[in-house]
Amino acid sequence: MRIGLVSYRCENRNVEFNMKQIELAMQRTKGKADLLCFGEAFLQGFDALCWDYETDKAIALELSSETISQLRRWTIQYGTSLLVGYIEKDCERLYSSCAVLSNGELVHNYRRISKGWKEYTRTDEHYCEGNETGAFHLHGKEITIALCGDLWDYPDRFRTDQLLIWPVYVNFTTEEWEQGMLDEYAAQAALAANDVLMINPIDHEPLNHGGSFHFHNGKTVARIPFDREDVLIVDV
Repeated sequence: MRIGLVSYRCENRNVEFNMKQIELAMQRTKGKADLLCFGEAFLQGFDALCWDYETDKAIALELSSETISQLRRWTIQYGTSLLVGYIEKDCERLYSSCAVLSNGELVHNYRRISKGWKEYTRTDEHYCEGNETGAFHLHGKEITIALCGDLWDYPDRFRTDQLLIWPVYVNFTTEEWEQGMLDEYAAQAALAANDVLMINPIDHEPLNHGGSFHFHNGKTVARIPFDREDVLIVDV
């Protein structure tokens, strides 16, 4: 199975632009990857919310939305599965979630279990975390998803002998990354799995340098440069 880790720019509150970025990645990698993965909340941008529920509920997306339906259609059109972070609306609840789509169908929908995605001193009961972890199967592989702070707060809940995919939003400076933070992330990933794929989007509001990484046994074995829109292809 070939997995593409997409570190492309996204814009807060600009779903139209972010959808174009997803399709662009699908076009550029057609026939080169079985699954494309995007960072946390890529669809709306990690800082899209303002913590006023009446405003934020209009930004969040239901799984039945036309936007998600379009992503499902693209998985058929381009023959590529998708793993995309987004802000989900389910009834009156909002989540930081990650949808896995393949052959026009929803394969898996994971909801972040750690609370660091939100300004929890300002939010109310509408802003929620999930409570379930677990694997799904795609193209003959068993895969587990953790979102960003999940692996820092609850690494034991994600332990697996199989592949773990880790979409994040982490806006350290490039100096901080290179002077130790990347090693810390690789070591933390090893508490859960031997093989971990981490995807970080690029944005300029605030500045996020992006980057995609393959960690194996707590070490970085493959990566793409910061600040460059690129796709890291990993064979698993």
